Amino acid sequence: MTYKLHLISYISMTSLTGLRVIDAATLFAGPSAAMLLADFGADVIKIEHPTRGDPARGHGASADGVGLWWKTLARNKRTAAVNLSTTEGQLIIRELCADADVLIENFRPGTLERWGLSPADLQAINPRLVVARMTGFGQHGPMSRQPGFGTLAEAMSGFAASTGEPDGPPVLPPLAMADGIAGLAMSYAIMVALRARDETGRGQVIDMAIIEPIVSILGPQMTAYKMLGTIPPRTGNRSSSNAPRNTYRTRDGRWVAVSTSAQAIAERVMHLVGRPDLAEQPWFQHGRGRVEHVEELDSAVATWIAERDADEVIDSFEQAQAAIALVYDVSDIAQDPQYEALQTFVELDDDELGATTVQNVLFRLSDTPGEVRWLGPPLGRHTDDVLAELSYSAKRIAELRESGVVA
Repeated sequence: MTYKLHLISYISMTSLTGLRVIDAATLFAGPSAAMLLADFGADVIKIEHPTRGDPARGHGASADGVGLWWKTLARNKRTAAVNLSTTEGQLIIRELCADADVLIENFRPGTLERWGLSPADLQAINPRLVVARMTGFGQHGPMSRQPGFGTLAEAMSGFAASTGEPDGPPVLPPLAMADGIAGLAMSYAIMVALRARDETGRGQVIDMAIIEPIVSILGPQMTAYKMLGTIPPRTGNRSSSNAPRNTYRTRDGRWVAVSTSAQAIAERVMHLVGRPDLAEQPWFQHGRGRVEHVEELDSAVATWIAERDADEVIDSFEQAQAAIALVYDVSDIAQDPQYEALQTFVELDDDELGATTVQNVLFRLSDTPGEVRWLGPPLGRHTDDVLAELSYSAKRIAELRESGVVA
């Protein structure tokens, strides 16, 4: 009852209040999509295994045995521990989906079907249900039933092959990058499907392979390959589209990143570092030409920056209206005034950890802003509440808990 009253009081402040999402996915891609919906008011019910929970609980740093990544990933969600491999657990999911708008899942293709929970089965109960299926390789094709993680997507997408130094090995990112991109894409896909439902009255199935969204952000690599036969090389911190673009070390040992994607910016940089003669060359007038002379351009910028401390470099670039930024680690982010002005991070009082800082909602809406209302809860924290909303009696809930179906 407390939760319902809180939800009612929140109606005027959020965009997605009234939307119910069943998050039956694990790890990062599917759950991050659900997190983005929860941030703007959707009632997200996170389904976890009664004993194992979501493996994301154990990923990354922890404090007092509590996973910190989990605190963000499961924020604004209610967590119910239900064993979906049991008949009783499958019944609970059917009952939840009967009144839900979205089910997000990432089981291997065929698993839901084996449990009698296929999209067709669930949409027979609730024709308005959107079933969002997030898997490594999609629902079809020769790899569809293989286990797939973001690391494999980063390898198969062409990202790793084009990342790293020219004479070095392919480089994988030190984070769940492909999962994060897929989560963003899935949240968008869900909203598209819900918009279509406004017109048709019917839900539909979303088939998203984690290997695909990351391909989309790598640009027209396939188009260029098909038309020109080109394969993107590893260029380190340089760009294959424009120059100068790199990280440079200052006299006092700091690192700065410089970008010259716009022609006017490139010209300002060369005037600033005392090489206007380079900006006057015919080849300098477009990105391709500058890339062909990258060694000369990089040398001019690197030499000028190496002779000055970081503060002077930043100030000079800003006065010249050229694009530059210090290379931050998280300690720099914590005290940066721009992030503070944007309120990029928010501190909440968590039941397990006390005062805890997490990243705020992803974007700002002028009329219906989202909000981090609570952090990732302990396993099964809301099981009784969720089952009570399905009219399960306290006695029946106790029986399910005793049999291991819920926790």
